[in-house]
Amino acid sequence: MDAMAALARTSPTLAATGRRSSARLRPYASLSFAAASSRPRGRVALSTPEWSGRATRVARVSPRRIVASSDVEQSYIMIKPDGVQRGLVGEIISRFEKKGFLLKGLKLFQCPKELAQEHYKDLKERPFFPKLIDYITSGPVICMAWEGDGVVASARKLIGATNPLQAEPGTIRGDLAVQTGRNVVHGSDSPDNGKREIALWFKEGELAQWESVQTPWLIE
Repeated sequence: MDAMAALARTSPTLAATGRRSSARLRPYASLSFAAASSRPRGRVALSTPEWSGRATRVARVSPRRIVASSDVEQSYIMIKPDGVQRGLVGEIISRFEKKGFLLKGLKLFQCPKELAQEHYKDLKERPFFPKLIDYITSGPVICMAWEGDGVVASARKLIGATNPLQAEPGTIRGDLAVQTGRNVVHGSDSPDNGKREIALWFKEGELAQWESVQTPWLIE
């Protein structure tokens, strides 16, 4: 009886001692969502007593991601008379919309000869220049101003090579055209030309200033 009483008095102490030993032997991990909020989305900070110092050092040297919005550009895209006459306007616009670019300006426009000559002035000395001017002024065109991260280079890829027979399948020209003289669409070839051409084809106040609700789902 005395032995059992002694055992009862010592067992809580042994149990407590066992719990403390177990806690010391098994390092624990905790999820810190407060710390994660300052890191790129999709990561959760994992901290332990032994590793917290190392994790802090790693966090200090990790490079921050460059924000893509610093590359926002504008590009002038024009559906040429053959694209309008063939009923390809909706098809072509949808390519840029599905990509995720923002439409800032859109109009159906009959291009005067003087404007066509100014737009293609870099080609003035080429033998096909008069024929090109006749072509662009032969019917209405669709003038568009598109905005987005890297939109100039990306739009050129969507459009495809100047010669449709050399354009990759899946591009606008690769899918919808067969001849250079009827290649359905124009796209600015540089950010500077994008600004110049938009200013040439759109008057002040014709561009809409708005933000798409899709932006958070396209850009981090």
